[in-house]
Amino acid sequence: MEVKVSDNIILIGTAHISKDSVKEVRAAIEKYKPDIVAVELCKRRHEAITKKDKWESTPVTQLLKSNNAYLMLAQTFLSSIQRKLGKEYGVEPGSEMIVAMQEAKKFGLKVALIDRDISITLKRAWRKMGIREKFRLTWEFLKAMLGFEDEELEDLDLKKLMDQDVISALMEEFGKIAPSATNVLIHERDTYISKKILDESKKGKVLAVVGAGHLKGITKHLEKKKLDVDLKELEYLPKKRFSLLKAIGYTIPVLFAVLIVFAVMTKGTDLALWMFFYWFIINGICSAVGTAIARGHPLSIATAFVAAPITSLNPAIAAGWVAGYVEAKLRTPVVKDFKELSKLDSLKDFLNNRVIRLLMVVALANVGSMIGTIVAFPYIVNLLGG
Repeated sequence: MEVKVSDNIILIGTAHISKDSVKEVRAAIEKYKPDIVAVELCKRRHEAITKKDKWESTPVTQLLKSNNAYLMLAQTFLSSIQRKLGKEYGVEPGSEMIVAMQEAKKFGLKVALIDRDISITLKRAWRKMGIREKFRLTWEFLKAMLGFEDEELEDLDLKKLMDQDVISALMEEFGKIAPSATNVLIHERDTYISKKILDESKKGKVLAVVGAGHLKGITKHLEKKKLDVDLKELEYLPKKRFSLLKAIGYTIPVLFAVLIVFAVMTKGTDLALWMFFYWFIINGICSAVGTAIARGHPLSIATAFVAAPITSLNPAIAAGWVAGYVEAKLRTPVVKDFKELSKLDSLKDFLNNRVIRLLMVVALANVGSMIGTIVAFPYIVNLLGG
C-alpha cells in the first residue's frame, strides 16, 4: 500500500510475510528514486534479521535474570509465529525490509532506522501496566508457550495479518490484554516514527517502508508537516517505581516474622514449627512443579523446592535464578542450541532446546514460587487462628 504524503515523503505500507510487499518495495524505490530509504526497524530488530547468529554470543548468565527470561521467551515465540506464517506464504519474515536495504545499497542510498528500540517500548509498556494486567499477560503468554502446536496457527486470522505487519498486529493483541499499555505500544511508536521520517526528509526525499498497520497514524502526523516532539522523551525509560508488587514482596518477610514470633509467644514453638513446615512444603512444591513442567533436570527441580521457601522471603533473590543456575550447570546450552533458536517451529522443538528449557525453568520456577506464596500465606495465618 502506497501513500504519497508530499513530494519529499512517500510511505509504503507492508506486511512482513507478503511476497507482494517485497515486489512493491522494489518497484517503489525504482519509481521514486529517493535519497533516503527509511525502514521501520530499530537497531535490535535490524540485527535480528541481518545477523542470524547474534544468539551465539549471548552469555548464559544473561538468561538467568527473570526479566530477561520472559523477554527472550516472548521474542523467540513471536519469531516462531512469524516464521510459520512466512512459510505459509513462501517468504521469509522481514523480507521486504531486507530488500529495501539491499536496493538502497545497490543505488548508493542512505538507509535510516526509524523505529524506537523494541526493548524500550516493551519496558515502557510494562511500567505502565497495573498488577492485574501483568498477571493476565504472564498467564496468556505461558498458556501460549505451553500449548503451542503447529495446528494452532490455523486459528490465526491470516487475512487480518496480511492487512498489516505482524509486529503491529501482535502489538494490538498485547494492547487488548493490557489496555493501559496501548499508548506506548501503538500511538507512541506512530509519533516516534513520524518524527524520524520528518527529520530525515529535511536531508532529502524519503521513501519509508513501514508496517501497514502504522500507515493511518503516521500519515495523520506527517500531514501536520511539523511535530513538536522530543525523541529523547519518548526514548526515556522511567526509573522503576516502588510498585505494589514490590511493596508486597518486602512486606511478606516482615509479616511472616511477626506471625512466627506471635505464634511462639501465644501458642508455643510447636505451632511455629508447623507454620515453618507448611510454608516450606507449599512454596517448595509449587516452585518444583513449575520447574518440572519446564522439564528441568531432577536436581533443578530439587533446587527449586529448597530455594523457593527461602527466596520468597528475600525480595532480592528469585527461586528461578537459583534453579536456573543449577540447570545451566547441568545442561549448559551450546552454540548449536543458540543457532537453532532461529529455526524453532513446533512445541517439540521448543521443549528440546536447552536455551528455551533454561528460560522456562527460570520463568516457571518463579511463577510457581509466587503461587506458593499466595497459597501458603493465608494457610499459615489460618493455622494461627485455629
